[in-house]
Amino acid sequence: MIRINLLGQIRPKAAKQPVPVEATLRVAMLAVALIVSLVFLFVTYMSQKKDLDATNDQIQRLEAERARLEQVKQQVQQFEAEKAVLQQRINVIELLQKGRTGGQDLLENLANTIAHTDGVWLTNMTKTGNSLTIDGEASSVNSVANFLTQMKRTGFFDKVEIKEAKQDDLIKSVTTFSFSLTADIAAPQTVQPASTPAAPAAPAARGRS
Repeated sequence: MIRINLLGQIRPKAAKQPVPVEATLRVAMLAVALIVSLVFLFVTYMSQKKDLDATNDQIQRLEAERARLEQVKQQVQQFEAEKAVLQQRINVIELLQKGRTGGQDLLENLANTIAHTDGVWLTNMTKTGNSLTIDGEASSVNSVANFLTQMKRTGFFDKVEIKEAKQDDLIKSVTTFSFSLTADIAAPQTVQPASTPAAPAAPAARGRS
């Protein structure tokens, strides 16, 4: 359909309806809230990432420290075991020193036997007449056997017999064996003194002619 303007006037344009101010404010506030939320989330993420990285670094340092302390702990346990062995030997020496009245030869031979046997220390010794009962600790059964062999080789002890040998837990970090043995003090051997050659006779004095 064709429309003809008979009045000869320009038809006014339809006026634009204004956008409500309240709706504009809502859109602006929503946009601002969205931007603020994004900024807050970004800042929170960066802060938590920084904390996480610091925590991971601390965990790595603690793991390294734990490994180092574990090595130190093993060394301390080894030192404690060695200290216990040395203390036991010191106790034996003190015990021998206290019992010096029981016979100097007995104590010296027993001390020398211990010194020549590795991994053995004594905890108690009882002397009844010529019979001995000895209790001690050893690092292995072979050490106990070597101790008995050394006692027999001295010639000072007789009838050396093991009564008991068993594994115990005297030192937690080291395997040890407790043992008990008996022995007799051998009768002293009489040594015949070697005959001394007779002194040559002095030449007869010559008389005066």
